[in-house]
Amino acid sequence: MFDCDILVIGGGIIGASTAYALSRAAPGTRVVVLEKEAGPARHQTGRNSGVIHSGIYYRPGSLKARYAARGAAEMVKFCAEYGLPHEVTGKLIVATDRSELPRLHALVQRGRENGIPVRELGPAQISEFEPQVRGIAAIHVGTTGVCDYGAVTAQLAEASGAELRYGARVTAVDRRPWGVAVRTADGSVVRARALVNCAGLHCDAVARLAGDEPGVRIVPFRGEYYELTRPGLVRGLVYPVPDPAFPFLGVHLTRGVDGGVHVGPNAVPAAAREGYRRRQVDPRDLAGTLAWPGSWRIARRHWRYGAGELRRSLSKRAFTDAVRRLLPAVDAADLRPAPAGVRAQAVLRDGTLVDDFLIRRGPRTVHVLNAPSPAATASLPIGREVARRALALVEG
Repeated sequence: MFDCDILVIGGGIIGASTAYALSRAAPGTRVVVLEKEAGPARHQTGRNSGVIHSGIYYRPGSLKARYAARGAAEMVKFCAEYGLPHEVTGKLIVATDRSELPRLHALVQRGRENGIPVRELGPAQISEFEPQVRGIAAIHVGTTGVCDYGAVTAQLAEASGAELRYGARVTAVDRRPWGVAVRTADGSVVRARALVNCAGLHCDAVARLAGDEPGVRIVPFRGEYYELTRPGLVRGLVYPVPDPAFPFLGVHLTRGVDGGVHVGPNAVPAAAREGYRRRQVDPRDLAGTLAWPGSWRIARRHWRYGAGELRRSLSKRAFTDAVRRLLPAVDAADLRPAPAGVRAQAVLRDGTLVDDFLIRRGPRTVHVLNAPSPAATASLPIGREVARRALALVEG
């Protein structure tokens, strides 16, 4: 009667990690992964700067704080075990203005509360790590690193032993007391005892297909990147001091495993959930965003911040000025456009940006409803938690 025990929708790193965790926690569990694209990691997972985050930014006791710190160590171990490209580089978080010092000191305290080793630096010590970077103070976080999350996702999927079905876009979900039946665009039907929704940019839509009201909507934000034509200007990872009111970390510099240096991302609202180009519009996605009351409340509450992001999106000079605060040697000619990403940000009806991972259970279903950065870093512990909840549905 059943084609599998657990059906996972979404072939990004969270879906692959869930399948991998299921194979470890309950060997013999039959798992099918449905991914609408032709291969894994085509959206959030494969379109980021590849940072293995330490967990320093996140509220102590939150899932982000617990899972990122644990996940960073596990991600390094996983990459080493399977011979995947990675490096533990450490990173600098740099204050360039005295007004940022209280926030920098608060990060030091937060890091210590989260069990993350941090070292405070003065201007001369900043130059020892990054000769071209300028700041009045900084902290060094030694556990931060970089990897290739696309390669990690492919390895997780292969090691899971799950049946992977690519090009399988879900169009209908029929939930019954005995289990779940899912139809894909080609008319195929997959029957499972339980369903796991790891659909990322489309997770709220999948939840509604299953008959659950998620209570949030995904509002897409495009992350716009450049890359340095002179990558030798930066040795590792350099971040500004973030504004705690927002889930974005500001324009930063990241030397990846390929030796190139990404600069960004700028964060602006996208007119499509897969809106990787500035003029890309999906009328249905845009209408859904505009119809959600939380979208308008975000705009009213944070219009000043948004105006700055939009200005840097439209003006390369403004973007360059933001980079020059950290790296004065940069000029506009040093920046060339790089592929953009889209952040799947869950937003409540009142306009609150969901600031933690959000996992909810319904009848025969587990929904992952908010898993932007640092979800890739934390993917192994997230996968275990999702797998635990899914197995409870099957065994119960």
